[in-house]
Amino acid sequence: MPRQRKGRSPAEPAAEITDPHGLLALISPHLAWLESRDYSIDGLWTRRTDLEEFCCWCSARGIDRPPDLNRTVIDLYQRYISQRPKADGELLSPQTQGKKLLAIAKYCRWLVRERLILYDPAAELELPRRQIRLPQAVLTIEEIERILAVPEISTPLGLRNRAILETLYATAIRRSELLHLKLDDLQLGRGVISIRQGKGKKDRFVPVGERATAWIVKYLRDSRPQLETVRSERAVFLSARGVEIAAHYLTELVSTLTHQAGVDKPGGCHLLRHTAATLMLEGGADIRFVQELLGHADLKTTQVYTRVSIHKLKSVHSATHPGAKLERRERGPEPPTREELLEAIEEEVAAEEGTTELKTSEPRILLDELPPETRS
Repeated sequence: MPRQRKGRSPAEPAAEITDPHGLLALISPHLAWLESRDYSIDGLWTRRTDLEEFCCWCSARGIDRPPDLNRTVIDLYQRYISQRPKADGELLSPQTQGKKLLAIAKYCRWLVRERLILYDPAAELELPRRQIRLPQAVLTIEEIERILAVPEISTPLGLRNRAILETLYATAIRRSELLHLKLDDLQLGRGVISIRQGKGKKDRFVPVGERATAWIVKYLRDSRPQLETVRSERAVFLSARGVEIAAHYLTELVSTLTHQAGVDKPGGCHLLRHTAATLMLEGGADIRFVQELLGHADLKTTQVYTRVSIHKLKSVHSATHPGAKLERRERGPEPPTREELLEAIEEEVAAEEGTTELKTSEPRILLDELPPETRS
């Protein structure tokens, strides 16, 4: 969350609004309405950014007030964001486009509710088809151990960093969930952490594991008292100034430690989350338990990790596919010929009749020599 947001509600305007009845001015009461209905503050900040971008785009085309909106405006804006490149030159993903359009659709419904427009111009909006995207990267066990070993635990911040990494890896919690952890949320005697108001405003318990518990206890005993100030409140992990760690700083910290470990894979805190989920599935964990650990409302979200966890599929492929190995497998014994099978049958019949070997003086009658009506 950017620093300028701290201490200010997303419903509060950032600057003076010239037209109190314009689209831009109405964003604040709209967000206040959503905030009163317990929408996530972080989500409202993102929604404000998306709505301000939309309103500025409209203003540049002479569309300043709600009655100016129509279906054509919405369609043109949808085409605009589908073709607008990001700073890196890549187009917005369908998922990002969908989030921006959903914010606009919600805004238009609110305008109708407040009787500021007669009909909803976004009523027939069709969202982009959502793609199922795999995590960018997953760490191996050897890579994660190298990352965990990077922090210098002889310093207060180094010990804190080690405890943070261990917690993210052991629990697979989100970045925001770790930042908002309070001392009262730690139930280390039971080996669990309580996640309060996670994504979707849902509470849950997650196991923390013995190793991560040991590092958290060591941090709380040896490091946190040195970082604590009167402004610390009851946050578990503190910054060098004794306050809750900023989200962007934590992302940069995890990325830096990853590179220092010699691991060239993209991702910050979510890289550890992806790794924990994937390794658990490869270890045989039931997907529904992984869903509970990650806090996913929909099992389909968790099923993405089954596409990453291909350890078992690789084992089956290697064991059964004839072209999976560089060297050909040794062929098994050749199947018996027809004559050998008939001879074995005759020997078995002779054994049942009390003789141990066939009489060589008697001619053997082959199946092909029998009359057709007697072969069955």
